[in-house]
Amino acid sequence: MPLRTRQRCRAALTGLVALATAAAVLSTAPPATAADTWTEVGSDRADPLTESQGLASVEVPANSANRYTGIGTIPVSVSSRGWNHVGDPDASYDGYYIEPYQADSGTAKMYRVQSPGGTWSEYVHTLSSGEALNNSWVAIAPSGQWMLSGEYGTMTHFLVFPTPGVNASTSPSANLPQASTVTLDHAVRDVQGCDFVTATRLLCSSDDPAGTLFGITKPLLQIDLSAEPGTSDVTGHVTALRQLPLRSSCSGTFEAEGIDYDRRTGTLRVIVVSPGFCVLTDSKTYRFTKG
Repeated sequence: MPLRTRQRCRAALTGLVALATAAAVLSTAPPATAADTWTEVGSDRADPLTESQGLASVEVPANSANRYTGIGTIPVSVSSRGWNHVGDPDASYDGYYIEPYQADSGTAKMYRVQSPGGTWSEYVHTLSSGEALNNSWVAIAPSGQWMLSGEYGTMTHFLVFPTPGVNASTSPSANLPQASTVTLDHAVRDVQGCDFVTATRLLCSSDDPAGTLFGITKPLLQIDLSAEPGTSDVTGHVTALRQLPLRSSCSGTFEAEGIDYDRRTGTLRVIVVSPGFCVLTDSKTYRFTKG
C-alpha cells in the first residue's frame, strides 16, 4: 500500500476511534439541565413605600392575600431597634411567613417569623467569619425544614439555615446557626430575591447594573441545585434566562427587587422599581408564565 494511502487510512481510523469515544462519553454523561422560558403576561403598579422590596404568596390560611415588603411595612417597634431594612420574604407551604432584616452596622442579621396562627417571633443570626452584613432575601425549600438566604454584592454562594419557627432545632432565644452552603458554579451579582420552583430549582432576580457576568443587566437567573438543601453543602448551576423588563416614563437606573413563584397558578412575579420621579408612578410587579 502506498505511503500516502496508508496515512489516509490511519487518519480515517483515528477519526472513527475519536467518534466512537465521544459517543461513549455522551451516552454515559448526565443530560444537561434545561433552562425554562418565562414570558411576560402582565404587570401591576408597585407602591414605592409598601411594595418596593419583596413579595410572597401565602397558601395558609386559605385565600390569604399576597404579602409585600417595603420601608413602609417595617413596624416602628422593629426599626427603633436598628432593623431598618427589610428584604424579600417567603412563606412555607404550611403558612409560616418570614421576613429578612438587616441593620446599618453590627454583627448580626434578623429573621422575623409569623406563624400560621398570626404570632410573630424574631430569630437572630450572628455573622460567621467573612459573612456580609446585608440580608437581601430568604427562600424556603419546599420541604419547609431549610431556608436559603442571600447576601448583596458579587457572590459565589448562598447560605443555608434551618427554617426558623419550622425546624424544631430553632429557637428565638438561641442563635440561628448556618447549616451549610450552596456553592455556585458562576458568580452572581446583587441578587435581590430567590424562590423555589421545585425542590432543587430556584429562580432569582438580580439587580446587576454592569451586565459583565452574563452579557445582560438585571437578569432573571435560574439556579439548579445538585441536591435538596440541608446540613450538607450542595452546588448550584447558574443560568441567565432573560433580562427583566425595564420600562418607564423616566430614564435612568432601574432596580430589580424581590421575586415570588406561586405554584398554585404557575405565576412568577418580580418587582422592578422605576428610576427617578417615576419610582412613584410606574414601578411595576411584572407577571410571567412558563413557556
